[in-house]
Amino acid sequence: MTKVSAASRRAAQTAAMIETIEAWRCVGCGRLQAERPCVGICTDRRVELVEAQTVADLAWRVERLEAALALIARVMPKESELMTNWLALQARARALLDEA
Repeated sequence: MTKVSAASRRAAQTAAMIETIEAWRCVGCGRLQAERPCVGICTDRRVELVEAQTVADLAWRVERLEAALALIARVMPKESELMTNWLALQARARALLDEA
């Protein structure tokens, strides 16, 4: 059985709150088309769209960064281990930042 972290649950809840629409994108020019039935009172407005995969990737990154931040906030090493722990936390933070 896999243990689901609180950050994972928050990321899933955030993803569930984000409204998505299915659309078709031209691989040549990038044009987007999403057919919806018109109810006769339509007004066109400019919107900014983000691909769902981009949001999912960012949610995953935030989850990993929050986990690293939680370690910094919650771990209290013995005084004799302060430098060792600090260097380990720095290495973890650098690895996460290098993933970007």
